Amino acid sequence: MRAVVIDAVRGRPAVREVPDPTCPDGGVVVQVMATGMCRSDWHAWAGHDDIAFPHVPGHELAGVVVEVGAGVGRWTVGDRVTVPFVCGCGRCEWCRSGNAQVCPDQQQPGFTHWGSFAEHVALHAADANLIALPESLDFATAASLGCRFATAYRALVARARVTEGEWVTVLGAGGAGLSAVMIARALGCQVVAVDRNPDALALAADLGADHVLLADGADVPAAVTDLTGGGSHVAVDAVGSEQTCADAILSLRRRGRHVQIGLLPPVDGHPRVPMDRVIGWELDVLGSHGMAAADYPDMLDLVAQGRLRPDRLVRRTIGLAEAADLLPTFDRATGAGITLIDPRR
Repeated sequence: MRAVVIDAVRGRPAVREVPDPTCPDGGVVVQVMATGMCRSDWHAWAGHDDIAFPHVPGHELAGVVVEVGAGVGRWTVGDRVTVPFVCGCGRCEWCRSGNAQVCPDQQQPGFTHWGSFAEHVALHAADANLIALPESLDFATAASLGCRFATAYRALVARARVTEGEWVTVLGAGGAGLSAVMIARALGCQVVAVDRNPDALALAADLGADHVLLADGADVPAAVTDLTGGGSHVAVDAVGSEQTCADAILSLRRRGRHVQIGLLPPVDGHPRVPMDRVIGWELDVLGSHGMAAADYPDMLDLVAQGRLRPDRLVRRTIGLAEAADLLPTFDRATGAGITLIDPRR
């Protein structure tokens, strides 16, 4: 099969012919019809994750089952499926309680094994992790759900537990941040979107943000406090930097809730967080790591009702060769919205 291959940390990605994946027991092989390019893929390329080389990235995907491993009971060849980027083992206490996103024996395509920047991908514990796609949901939209959209949905619904009328500030208007804007608005919240990219902010406004703030040189916490009448109830760092994390926390009102969904690489050992404010104002600091397959039905129902429109986030589709060129620069990409890859191109 053709795949985007990385041979070393920060090595130049290249499209090469590689062996087809072997179908694992309990798993499946999926023909990839669409896969998203995410900042997390850039983190893997940059060496922020412990991955083995050579490596094929990619963790947001949708496609068709082409091979079924021993012991799989729910899936057959030809099924249209998607999958969370965290695949739980399906056996441990966390998976049994519906929390596969924190499974200690999890598998992650594009991180623990070769991923979906390829024509085919192997997926583990299929009966526990795969999600059937309704015929009304196209592959491109389904692929956009797998990491950024599902992570933002769970961050707001299950972790921050937002309620109608609350203020939500979203730091970063990339794929995850724009997803959070759309979801928060659909849940009846008032939204402030913050980014350095005017085009991304224009899209955030189009998706329903009540206010947009250009972050370059601005005192973001002061601006948010003024706009919201005392600070947000919920803040989301959808970027993952010391600056955005601190700005998000300092934008909260007393007893507010901060959700960290952007990966936060260590600086000098550990990222610095304004814990004095967390303690003094009794703020909740919450992590959110994807979303288990068990939680997809509620989100898909909102998509089916038209209350959530993840298709509006998809702004371009590229082939594998373009993906190989784009990946090393993705942390500096200025295009708004989600970029999808069609491996058949």
